[in-house]
Amino acid sequence: MIRSASARDEGPPSDWSQEQVDEAATARVVVDGHGVVTAWNEGARRLLGYRASEVVGRNGSVLLADAAHTHVLDSLTGLPRWSGTATLLHRDGHRLTVGLLAHHRENDGDDDWLLVSAVSKPAPTPEDDSFVRRSFAQAPYTMALYDTGLRLRWANADMERVMGLSEKEMRGLRVTEIVLDPESERTEEGMRTALETGRLQELGAALHLAGHERESVWSVSLVPVRNSDGRSEGVLLSAHDVTEQYLARQRLVLVNDASVRIGSTLDLPRTAQELADVAVPRFADFVTVDLLPAIEGGEDPPQGAPSGPVMLRRVASQSVLEGCPETVVPHGTVAAYPEGSTAADCLASGRPLIEHVTPAVLENLDRTAPQRADRMRQFGFHSVLAVPMRARGLTLGVATFSRHRHPKRFEQDDLLLGQEITARAAVCIDNARRYTRERDTSLTLQSSLLPQRLPEQAALDVASRYLPASAQAGVGGDWFDVIPLSGARVALVVGDVVGHGIQASATMGRLRTAVRTLADVDLPPDELLTHLDDLVNHLAGGEDSMALLDGDIGATCLYAVYDPVSRRCTIARAGHPVPALVAPDGTVEFLEVPAGPPLGLGGLPFESTELELTEGSLLVLFTDGLVEARGRDIDEGIDAMREVLRRPAQGLEAICDALLRTMLVDRPSDDVALLVARTRALDASRVATWQLPPDPAAVAGARKAASRQLSEWGLDDAVFVTELVVSELVTNAIRYGRPPIELRLIYDRTLICEVSDGSATAPHLRRARTFDEGGRGLLLVAQLTQGWGTRHITNGKIIWAEQSLPVD
Repeated sequence: MIRSASARDEGPPSDWSQEQVDEAATARVVVDGHGVVTAWNEGARRLLGYRASEVVGRNGSVLLADAAHTHVLDSLTGLPRWSGTATLLHRDGHRLTVGLLAHHRENDGDDDWLLVSAVSKPAPTPEDDSFVRRSFAQAPYTMALYDTGLRLRWANADMERVMGLSEKEMRGLRVTEIVLDPESERTEEGMRTALETGRLQELGAALHLAGHERESVWSVSLVPVRNSDGRSEGVLLSAHDVTEQYLARQRLVLVNDASVRIGSTLDLPRTAQELADVAVPRFADFVTVDLLPAIEGGEDPPQGAPSGPVMLRRVASQSVLEGCPETVVPHGTVAAYPEGSTAADCLASGRPLIEHVTPAVLENLDRTAPQRADRMRQFGFHSVLAVPMRARGLTLGVATFSRHRHPKRFEQDDLLLGQEITARAAVCIDNARRYTRERDTSLTLQSSLLPQRLPEQAALDVASRYLPASAQAGVGGDWFDVIPLSGARVALVVGDVVGHGIQASATMGRLRTAVRTLADVDLPPDELLTHLDDLVNHLAGGEDSMALLDGDIGATCLYAVYDPVSRRCTIARAGHPVPALVAPDGTVEFLEVPAGPPLGLGGLPFESTELELTEGSLLVLFTDGLVEARGRDIDEGIDAMREVLRRPAQGLEAICDALLRTMLVDRPSDDVALLVARTRALDASRVATWQLPPDPAAVAGARKAASRQLSEWGLDDAVFVTELVVSELVTNAIRYGRPPIELRLIYDRTLICEVSDGSATAPHLRRARTFDEGGRGLLLVAQLTQGWGTRHITNGKIIWAEQSLPVD
């Protein structure tokens, strides 16, 4: 409970009475906007002799001695007030010059003028000096008069009260001798300036006056006092106690500072620490922030007030003492706060609580929390304010503010201030909690959609990295993939979906699935991107709004296919950064791949480029988060990346680590996907090719040639199935295709049989009926091999079948 300030002691009864006020000592006249007199008092009758009945209703110009001034009111239009002299006619005909003060008034849309004039003015009397002296002494402001030697001559009663000294005790002393404070020296300097310049000096001073418990803040005016000749005779010091106004401004500054500094990130512990940092030392000497353990994982805390001991995790603390020696609970530790403790009672009631540390409080703590009691005695805690952290109807924890160096105990104003800054922090912490939950969900989804491990294949040695964006930016939609294709070829994919969060991750998953589906059809890179662009446009324009990101889908993608047999690589890109190529001799270049538009624009063509790679070349595919980190533009990032790749050859994992270490600072503001592949070439001895005539008799020769080749490779166990596959595929090519016809066997991790011809017509699998003479060949191929399919080439198609080989 806060007690109100006591009123000033009442003095002895005064002999003043209302009858002493003579209303007729002032002439009061009201004139409307047309100059007509509407009111006339007794003072006006005394001044001019007219009774009210003789004047009211008549134009006021009849009272003017000079007819030239009959339109004087017109000249005053727009003025709020006028003062001056006027010559009027007395009722007996003599002229009377009087001082007038005219006030313009507006009443319900009607304008009029109130004219006032003193009927008689009091003449100066010998008692005036004594009157002024008493007025000075009894003024309700702190005032003192100093001579040119800066020594006190007079001090009023309020100065005596503030200083705790009588005028007699202070007379003849200077300010610096009355108040031993550095601010008094500044005050004396201001007094000298006032005497020298003759100008008013104003300054503020914070003083800890003797006899006062706390420091007070004063607004001081130093007025030079001059005699009739204009010479300075002394300085009048007038001071006003503005401590409450100062404290109010400081509270507003603290609240404003809290709104700026708290919540600068979406990191929960950092937000809690920002609350503690803001409050120390301006509001408290020691601050702790404890949260319910459930919220740290993004979960909603239990509903309702906690009962019994409360479990809280310490997430932040700050102190005026270095190292926070008052701390009992380390950061990250969950501690129990027993029923009856300040924190537990605050959470149970759901309201802020002020507790003054008394011997009884410490005795109770000795039983329930002896270590806390010892620290409170050791550092002299005298006041504690606990505020529940609540946001959107949920209780998140408690902020505890303590004072042990600040002499003043917490009061009602402090409670409201603590509640204000804590409420701001609670909203920011809840935002961080909700964001953490969404981020964890996005990361889980992102992780599940990215390759868990890279597939086995012989064409490339591959290493990869995926680094999600910082917590503030949120998880994005970057992805990479390695897709084995037919004919021992491999596709490398890197993409980037616009935006962050769950929707970006989900859209990334859809695009990655679409790329894998289109890759399975064995489309060339430029055609694959065209189909992918159509899909993105369909998602953005269709009813499938779950895939939309702020109303639009946008993505970039780079798709490359490497053939280890020919060592040729075909690349196309849709608005994506170009890949880097590192030759075996260490030369680094960024490939000139035609810049297709980002996915989602629609209607624009994509082009591919094809190049032959030396065995051991390094392909580096990446998203823009890698090269645009640290605030660089993409050209600066490319140059920095070039320097890293020029270093002596090293393992792929080491290259990935070196790129991330050099290109990034801490956690990037955007996702980073990185794919590094070193090319291999399939030895020519493991590839056999035969040109076949379009003659059914050539089938037998093709079977025999394949059998001989398998024997040379030591694959005799695969001869039976291979002969059947060769027979079927060559027969189909001769019967339904066009020359030229070619048979190729590739001995890699698997055995691949390819038959190409000049026709674009692709066979399809069907199930033959009981009495059909044909239609069973491809079915047998499908059942006896690991997989089969068709891919189109420039001058026809290739039908392929892949057999798994026995493990030695």
